[in-house]
Amino acid sequence: MKKWIIPFLFLSSAWTTNVYAQTKQLSLQDALRFALDHNQQLAVSRLEEQIGKQKTTEIRAQALPQLNATGTLTDNIKKQVMVLPGAMNTAEPGKPMALEVGTTWNAAASGTLTQQLFNQSVFTGLQAARAGEEYYSLQTQQTTEDVIYNVSALYYGLLVRQEKLSVIQSNIDKMTRLVETTQSQLDNGLAKRIDLDRIKVSLVNYQTQKTQLENALKIDENTLKTLMGMPSSEAIDLPALALSEIEQKAAVTQDFGSFNLENRTEFKVLKKTEELQQFQKKAYVSEYFPQLSFNAQYSYNGLSDKFDLFKGGNTTAQWFGMANIGLTLKIPIFDGFARRSRVNQANLTLQQISKQLELNKLNLTTSFENARLSILNSLSTIKTQKENVALADEVYASTQNNYNLGLANLTDLLNAETSLTEAQNTYNEALLQYKLAELDLIKSHGNLPSLLN
Repeated sequence: MKKWIIPFLFLSSAWTTNVYAQTKQLSLQDALRFALDHNQQLAVSRLEEQIGKQKTTEIRAQALPQLNATGTLTDNIKKQVMVLPGAMNTAEPGKPMALEVGTTWNAAASGTLTQQLFNQSVFTGLQAARAGEEYYSLQTQQTTEDVIYNVSALYYGLLVRQEKLSVIQSNIDKMTRLVETTQSQLDNGLAKRIDLDRIKVSLVNYQTQKTQLENALKIDENTLKTLMGMPSSEAIDLPALALSEIEQKAAVTQDFGSFNLENRTEFKVLKKTEELQQFQKKAYVSEYFPQLSFNAQYSYNGLSDKFDLFKGGNTTAQWFGMANIGLTLKIPIFDGFARRSRVNQANLTLQQISKQLELNKLNLTTSFENARLSILNSLSTIKTQKENVALADEVYASTQNNYNLGLANLTDLLNAETSLTEAQNTYNEALLQYKLAELDLIKSHGNLPSLLN
């Protein structure tokens, strides 16, 4: 199958304005917009929202007039027999007389109209319908934020993995040059074979780490593509991690803002769930109320012993009209305490939701505090590790120079190289932890959609 480059995939989304001749670097905003257009879970959530709107329409229909029409055609192949008392038998007085009743063919067309005048359950349902639409909308919003958060986390993870891969490649280049230098020294009798072998072992180890990291990077890329709704066969190109912005933030005091629980969609969903459960309880309570409805019916019936009901003026059929109107009052008296049980269940469910709200409040507040602390810790680590990387790099360069001059042994050089690698890895890990903590902080403020800008 031919592989289409990323910009051509973007043509299927809302922002189809530019055509590129080569693969375009995928920014975070590009990835998020693509995911919001193609993520399957979000598509399902949007369909559920539409289904919820249709359910609302269905509930509202209960308050509107209900009109039905019925048509029947009956062939009485064996008519009902009625037995009359003997006193009515003039031919044989005293002997009961059996008579067939009715006609062979009957036709009827009728229409009925029903309108709820007072039904507390229907009125409560109408109120719940409006809250239901808001609930489904919040569910879609929640799914949207989850997609934004997950795509962003994977995206940042990929950027940091790329940085780690760059570090490993730099170390491989250093080891390769060192192998060449030591080989030259060995050829001139200035180095030992064991020194060359030790360096080659380190080089192979780095090459193995590079292969493992490349495989992990590919797996993460495929995971990101799946979350975005993009085929895994498509090629993507991510930009290098912007270190300057992070380093600038590490040098200044952070303003984290105040935490407002009402901004969190998770909390809004639970509050709306509580509201819907309140309506459900009202619906159960309304079952104790009487119900009053208006009804009207009109029917037109045709009777004949021949199948000539629809022959107009030449028919032997007789047609009769019938109409009635009325009110129906339904008064609940006793149902074996079923209604009371449903109300009690609703009360217990409300208590559960109340506990969930308390737990949700505690968890969200803790998440905000943890994100704030993680950012402070990561920024501090970034600042110190940047200085540590610079120092380790200086030590390595000095040790390598001394090694080339015969003033330092190979062990010192390898130890310096190991220290430099550890400092670089710690620095990269601090970058990732900072971006993830920053993402959690944005989520805590309910501002995940701002990442699209």
